[in-house]
Amino acid sequence: AQNTLKLTALLSTYLELDCHPFPHCIIKNFLGSKTFVENLQRELMELNFHEKSNDLYKFKQSDDLKKRTEPHISGLRAALFGRFRSWLGEVLQVELEPVVDISCARYEYTDVLLCHDDELEGRRVAFILYLVPPWQSSDGGTLDLYTTDSECNFHPQSIVKSLVPSLNTLVLFEVSPVSFHQVSEVLTRDKCRLSLSGWFHGPSLERPPRHRGPPVPRSPHLPRDETLLLEWVNPVYLDIAYQEQIQEEFEDSSEIQLKDFLKEEKFKEVKEALRLTQIQWTKRGPPNKRCYDAASLNTLPQCVSACWELLCSEAFFLLLSNFTGLRLHYLCPADDDDDDDDDDENKDEEKKDAEATGSSTKSPSSANAKLSTPVCCGELRRWSHGGYTLLHDAEASRAEYALDLVLPFCGADWQSEFGGFTCYVANEEDEELLTVYPEDNSLALVYRDKETLKFVKHVNHESLSDSDNSFTCREFYDFSFVYYE
Repeated sequence: AQNTLKLTALLSTYLELDCHPFPHCIIKNFLGSKTFVENLQRELMELNFHEKSNDLYKFKQSDDLKKRTEPHISGLRAALFGRFRSWLGEVLQVELEPVVDISCARYEYTDVLLCHDDELEGRRVAFILYLVPPWQSSDGGTLDLYTTDSECNFHPQSIVKSLVPSLNTLVLFEVSPVSFHQVSEVLTRDKCRLSLSGWFHGPSLERPPRHRGPPVPRSPHLPRDETLLLEWVNPVYLDIAYQEQIQEEFEDSSEIQLKDFLKEEKFKEVKEALRLTQIQWTKRGPPNKRCYDAASLNTLPQCVSACWELLCSEAFFLLLSNFTGLRLHYLCPADDDDDDDDDDENKDEEKKDAEATGSSTKSPSSANAKLSTPVCCGELRRWSHGGYTLLHDAEASRAEYALDLVLPFCGADWQSEFGGFTCYVANEEDEELLTVYPEDNSLALVYRDKETLKFVKHVNHESLSDSDNSFTCREFYDFSFVYYE
């Protein structure tokens, strides 16, 4: 107890405590010896680091430090999870467990950790010890703390505090349903944001049920005939023989990209109109799920609205059926028609007459598809620096068989390293199944099952064009639709 009182008195000199937007603590000059700090930095920089990248983050992480024997790493580990843990438990009046959970992270240019709450079974207090060179807020890499919208929804709203990394500073915060935070993108090209981080484990705070927003409304097709296709779509894609070729390729891989999909003059007209100021854009959130701009449909210029109608039209639903073999129109043959021998000439003729074939990637419920009405939902999105979407539990629980469509308007200078590409992953797995990069006037179609999720990778600082020492924001747009049988 006497040792704890001494430690408390010592820490109070350097300690800053704040409960807004959630309880957190900043302890400056945490380690008493400058030489110890320098040796600790040296040992950490000599570790093996592994690139970590998914929907939520991009940075380099060391192996678990639980069993490292380097003198300064092991010394700090013993102090943190020994005497310091005991003091922290007494202050919080919580029995913290002797679980060692610590690793080292290196954040360099464009690395980021997006909005999340850290909640995982057993985590009670998070910690970060910064081991950085002189650092300014303009370097990025700040620890940003979010407010939440209400006691009911627990959705993050806006950043109200940003902590700039500082050498030998320890940050602690309580892990809870409202502890939403992020590491902002590192913007400096010549500094490394080195830190040790981990968690003290103990009884988790009670979490209320997660709020689930209403599902996105779906609509049946608009009653528009094939004249709309003739007006908008590249004639090569209206050729029946070519549609059959596309369908065969789609059935093999469940995805395809159709380049130069719209007529060139129509594509250029829409692309120019998308930059008009009359379109009203709304920021989509919350930030633990997504961050991009969506257009208000009633503010679209005429040609953009007409392109939207094309993608919602009955004629387009039928065209998608012909491309994919999915039952998105009543003229598409039922599954029963698809199981006969391919060599049967009569069936071959029937297939040609219907201008479609069946898909080998049918959902189990497809047998009842004739009883349901095909529907779709869509958005017109604007992507710029800082845009992304994240995987989340509600999306996984609602996952179903669906056809995704993306039609980008991005310009020839948009590069893959900027981000903004769509990744498909298996549920609860890190391995990417497919990556779809935005490409001007290239219609991307992807059929996914209930175990496949998607996200749009964070658009990073590389996307800003540097001219005359001033940064210009590159943007791209896309129509994003989902179709259901």
